[in-house]
Amino acid sequence: MNGWRVLSMHHVAVAHGDESTCEDFFTSLLGGPAHTEEGPGFVERMYPAGGAFLQTLEADGDGLVGRFLDRRGPGLHHVAFRVDAIDAALADLRERGVRLIDEAPRPGGMGTRVAFLHPSASGGVLVELVQDPGGGERADG
Repeated sequence: MNGWRVLSMHHVAVAHGDESTCEDFFTSLLGGPAHTEEGPGFVERMYPAGGAFLQTLEADGDGLVGRFLDRRGPGLHHVAFRVDAIDAALADLRERGVRLIDEAPRPGGMGTRVAFLHPSASGGVLVELVQDPGGGERADG
């Protein structure tokens, strides 16, 4: 990896509909979410889980999460890795022929910069790269 590295797991994301089973379960297991944010057609909640997060994506209208649920049903949506230099990561991966969804980083939840890699690059798993605010170091610790 030229000029960048994976620092840790950032989060694992699960998608679900608007019934409360998923949120109730993870709140009882992990405590309340540390962060909640609305996106286009979904609500994102981040539950601290050790050195990473569990992210729930609740579909609450038309959008990517709703389309995912229509095709695949509730469950694992993606895995995300914390990187120290997302621009360098994308340039390196592109050079190596890895198929990208995002050619450039975009704003993510909690002030992060994110980019998604196409599931075909990893054998079917959607992968997200996350750079915390101010660089690769954790914003919460």
